[in-house]
Amino acid sequence: MAKIFAVVNQKGGVGKTTTAINLSACIAIAEKSTLLVDLDPQSNATSGMGIDKKNLAVSVYDLLSDNKSVEEVVLKTNIKYLDIIPANINLVAAELEMVERNNRETILRDKLSAIRDYYDYIVIDCPPSLGLLTLNALVAADHLLIPIQAEYYALEGLSQLINTIGLVQQNLNQKLTIGGILITMFDPRLNLARQVMEETRNHFKDKVFTTIINRNVRLGEAPSFGKPIILYDIGSTGAENYISLTEEVLRI
Repeated sequence: MAKIFAVVNQKGGVGKTTTAINLSACIAIAEKSTLLVDLDPQSNATSGMGIDKKNLAVSVYDLLSDNKSVEEVVLKTNIKYLDIIPANINLVAAELEMVERNNRETILRDKLSAIRDYYDYIVIDCPPSLGLLTLNALVAADHLLIPIQAEYYALEGLSQLINTIGLVQQNLNQKLTIGGILITMFDPRLNLARQVMEETRNHFKDKVFTTIINRNVRLGEAPSFGKPIILYDIGSTGAENYISLTEEVLRI
């Protein structure tokens, strides 16, 4: 049965989608059957895997709105062992439609249960909000991976996320854990970045991954070529960082 990780932070621009793409790809390269679920209406995980989000026959919207079964919305990627449930802009409508439903918080969990035995790992890329789509991911997940950028406002809003996680644990998903907090876009030359890292480690202790994702030009370029960093430039710092992160995640 798959371990389900949701990559979540209501702040945008923290490396959430980059992490979802590259973690999924690295797990698949380790020959673990993996499913990437794009739950963000911006659908950057979809395009970052080289899939044209403007010409999708099926998407995660069709799954959440009951138009298609989960088996029908899973696509192969160009990486062996890695599948994806893609997204497009239609997903904006799904959140509005889900509000009216009695089981609105558990839709994704219930859908994924049909294929959970097919995979070793499922990675969900969440939107930068704490709305119903993210709530569905929290209810479906076993573990959360929280990327935070090494910048001044990094910890701002994290308390709101932690509170939301606590409510979900109490009422909807008792098994949910914080798998780890990941420091991203780290520039060791900056005093502020080092200070944020230190504060994060002091506050969250062993919940912070040992691996740090350094700011890296090649990592930023890879999505525009529709490739994870390990396919775009295996020798880059970005690839090295995500391989290291994957080793930690596989031990959870």
